[in-house]
Amino acid sequence: MEDHTIDNFGEENEGYIKIDRYNTVKTRSISNHYTDILSQLGENPQREGLIKTPERVAKALQYLTHGYDLDPAKILRSAMFKEDYSQMVVVKDIEVYSMCEHHMLPFFGKAHIAYIPNGHIVGLSKIPRVVDAFARRLQVQERLTNEIRDCIQETLQPAGVAVVIECQHMCMAMRGIQKQNSVTTTSAFTGEFAHDRTRAEFLRLITANLH
Repeated sequence: MEDHTIDNFGEENEGYIKIDRYNTVKTRSISNHYTDILSQLGENPQREGLIKTPERVAKALQYLTHGYDLDPAKILRSAMFKEDYSQMVVVKDIEVYSMCEHHMLPFFGKAHIAYIPNGHIVGLSKIPRVVDAFARRLQVQERLTNEIRDCIQETLQPAGVAVVIECQHMCMAMRGIQKQNSVTTTSAFTGEFAHDRTRAEFLRLITANLH
C-alpha cells in the first residue's frame, strides 16, 4: 500500500493549502533520482555539501509545483459576496514565481489583474491566491495568463477580466541567448476590456504611481 504520509505541517483552509507539505513516498523517490543525477553530472553525492541535497531538491520541487493540488475556482468561491458595485477592481504588482516547463528553470515577475463586478465581488486576497495556484505548476507564461483570466471569468461571471503578466525567464538569462535584462509581457482580456477605452484605463492604472 502506498504511503501517503505528509511531513511537517499543512492546514487546509477554504480551497487552498498552506505549504510546506511533503509526501514521504514522493520525497524518497525524487531524492533517489537526484542522487543518480548528481553522479551523472560528475559529482559525489556523498560529499558533505551534497548529502542532503537530493532530499532538499525533492521537497523544493513539491513546493514549487503544489498548485496541482489546488482548486483555483474553489479559492474564489470561498469568498464571493453579493455587492452592487460595477466599477473596475484592480489588484496590481502581484508577485509571480513559476517554473518553465521547457527547461524547469524559474521565471518570475508581477501580475496585474482587474475585473468589473457584475453582482459579485471577491475577497481581494483570493486573487493573488489564484495566481499562485496556477503559477506553482510547470508552466509557460502565455498559458498562465489565460488560465488566470478564464478562472476569474468563469467563476465570478464579471463584466470583464484583464490580466497582464511581466516576467523574467531564467531559461533566457542563464542559458541559451543569455539576455539578463529582457522582460516578457503577456496579456489577456474578456468582456468590457475588449473595448479600447476600458483597456486603456486599466493600463493607465497599473502603470500609475498612486502612492
